[in-house]
Amino acid sequence: MSATLLPLPPRKERAGERVGRPFPLSQPSPRRGEGKSSEDWPLGVECAWPAAVHAAPARAVVRGKMRRWQLWLAAAAFAFSFWQLGQGSYIQAKAWLAQVLIKQAWARTLEGEAQARPWPWADTWPVARLTVPGRDIERTVLAGANGRAIAFGPGHVFGTPLPGETGNSVVGAHRDTHFAFLRDVKPGEEIVVEKSVGGTRRYRVAGAEIVDKSETRVLAQPPGESRLTLITCYPFDALRAGGPLRYVVTAIAL
Repeated sequence: MSATLLPLPPRKERAGERVGRPFPLSQPSPRRGEGKSSEDWPLGVECAWPAAVHAAPARAVVRGKMRRWQLWLAAAAFAFSFWQLGQGSYIQAKAWLAQVLIKQAWARTLEGEAQARPWPWADTWPVARLTVPGRDIERTVLAGANGRAIAFGPGHVFGTPLPGETGNSVVGAHRDTHFAFLRDVKPGEEIVVEKSVGGTRRYRVAGAEIVDKSETRVLAQPPGESRLTLITCYPFDALRAGGPLRYVVTAIAL
């Protein structure tokens, strides 16, 4: 009996193997330059790769944008800091130059010039000079106690006698600049006033008191008495200027 050869059943494809040739389940990443043709990838894998391939460039774009924002932010911070530094330097230079011009105007005043303005557009001029010998303090007093004047030095209150003259001469200044030394002045200390018309007058500190800014008693003119009244804001270490209190130092002429 002759044997009949039956056809072999078709070979089943097993995982990780394709008929006639095996293939690995995982392939090197195309991002390393080892890309494969579409027929080299099993179904599903080649469909997933495009997303993986584009993910890295997308993240790179985001990182690039973040870097640009960081650079812009750093540049803005640097520009602001430079501007602040410039503003501070400008204010310091302006204050220094103002003092130089005020001293020059005072020298012209002693030479006989009336209302010697420190700069052409100034609405004030030197009227006296205060010194505290025991503290190495020297201040040029300007005409008027308004904000524009006391920004550059102590200001004489209009309506009261000039410093060194008979009566109660009142002078005001800022607590954190020109009159900051008042917090340390003690009774018995001497204050010397150089008058604009020449000559000097000496005063001795009688005391200090804290009053409300509405207190007008400190402006009074006692008959037959010559005194110097120095006023500044209080407290000296307040965070905000312009509070309701004033620190008043009274000195009696010798």
